[in-house]
Amino acid sequence: MAGAAPGAGAARLIVLDPSGGRRHIRIQTLPFRIGRQGDNHLVLHDSRISRQHAQIVLEEGEYAIEDLGSRHGVYVNGVRATRQRLRPSDRIEFGFPDSYQLVFRWEPLELEGERPPAGLPASGLERLRSMLEVARALEASLTPDDVLSALVDAAVSITGAERGFLLLRGDGGLAVRAARSRSGEPLDPSELRIPMSVIERALRERRQLLAMDFDPAGAAGLRPEHSVAELELRSVVCVPLVRVGSGSVQDTAMLSAERDTVGLLYLDSRAGAADLGGGNRELLQSLALEASTILENARLLEKERERQRLEEELRVARRIQESLLPRRLPETGWLRAAGRMVPSHQVGGDYYDVWTVTEDCWAAAVVDVAGKGVSAALLAALLQGIFLGAGPDDAERVLERANRFLLERTGGEKYATVFLCTVSRHGELRWINAGHCPPLLVRQAGAVERLAATSLPAGMLEEAEFRAETTRLSPGDVLVIYSDGLSEARNLEGEFFGERRIREAAVAAAAAGCQAVVDAIERALAAFTAEAPQSDDVTVVVVETATASASR
Repeated sequence: MAGAAPGAGAARLIVLDPSGGRRHIRIQTLPFRIGRQGDNHLVLHDSRISRQHAQIVLEEGEYAIEDLGSRHGVYVNGVRATRQRLRPSDRIEFGFPDSYQLVFRWEPLELEGERPPAGLPASGLERLRSMLEVARALEASLTPDDVLSALVDAAVSITGAERGFLLLRGDGGLAVRAARSRSGEPLDPSELRIPMSVIERALRERRQLLAMDFDPAGAAGLRPEHSVAELELRSVVCVPLVRVGSGSVQDTAMLSAERDTVGLLYLDSRAGAADLGGGNRELLQSLALEASTILENARLLEKERERQRLEEELRVARRIQESLLPRRLPETGWLRAAGRMVPSHQVGGDYYDVWTVTEDCWAAAVVDVAGKGVSAALLAALLQGIFLGAGPDDAERVLERANRFLLERTGGEKYATVFLCTVSRHGELRWINAGHCPPLLVRQAGAVERLAATSLPAGMLEEAEFRAETTRLSPGDVLVIYSDGLSEARNLEGEFFGERRIREAAVAAAAAGCQAVVDAIERALAAFTAEAPQSDDVTVVVVETATASASR
């Protein structure tokens, strides 16, 4: 039969809604029904929750939750339950991770059905209960705000203070993160009503704990409309929250200067001085250190989550960048090509492409945008759209357009080196080298020619001119185009890979074809650099004109 909750303890639920809101509900009537129907004691507005989903009852002096035949069930600490006794800090869910969650709180009443009056020392059992409450909150893996509230409750209980506030330092100064009354109810942050200058003074003290008497009536900032009770002399305890360092806990506990603090635990009473004897001082300092650790762990967790979000975004960016590279290069016919691009970061500022202009003409480009990471990769992707489709008759115009684009978008802060060429079936190689590494033309007979720069990089000067050069290719000739990330790769001793090693690898493998040249250069690079990390993207493209017999 429904009735008032017995005097065995003060039970309540912390209701966490899907939007991040939170409220506290006292369990005053038993059984305490929960569901989406309007006549429940706790109404949850989620169509997936049953009309009468669950109820809380009293069983042999302990609270328990029962599933009322709901469709999706009741879960206590992640385990589905039909009937489950509840412990403080147990988390209750209703079958959906994105729905309501409840946290059960229960505080046993003392003798005569009341807590000791404020200002009286906490008994050993009460201190133990307070510390166990914090341990349960930690064990239940509640949010930092829930655990910090439990810490404030414990501090208030241990000292016999009337209220407690946990303040954190931010860009705008100190701000209240958790505020609790002696009865365990949340307080509005505005209830502090103590000038921040006084609390800031506590942070400037180079002691681990500051106890003082404070008369608000004479303090600046107190408004005349405050009640008489608020003007009474207050007994105040301030415990700085130290910045948790990378050293030992003992080292961290010794820090208390203002520059080493992230906030403080503020406790006050009007009825009498806080109890700081019988080990309470040490317990308070332990609670402050625990709060500091929780805050540091929360900061590190958020930092780790941000790092994971960034890595996931970079992985997506890398997949997009890889999709912009040519999926297939010509492997048969009168012209063949092979290439590879390895970014030094998740994404890189290099790109290459090989495309058909006509049946009798192919084009190739290698671009290296100055800088690293996402900004360089974005510019490289945009430039790819400018160069794609360029042929022998418009190469100069395309470079001029790329030059204007970079100057207009970056104001000369970003530039790109470019090697753009076209190869005709009749063997004409027409090329522009805009500040790029000189490609190596390996002739079938073994001679090597360098195709030196013909202009400045694109994006440096508005008046830059881009002039094309022409040479003749013979069947079996191999053109090796690469970025400076290849020639400037370093080994563990800091030596550069250099053009000489590229030349040696290319000449040795040229007779075996373009893919063999790419593989030979990669092997030589891996052997040279060993485990040395690289700071620049590595790109190599090899174009080969086939012999008459091979092109059939």
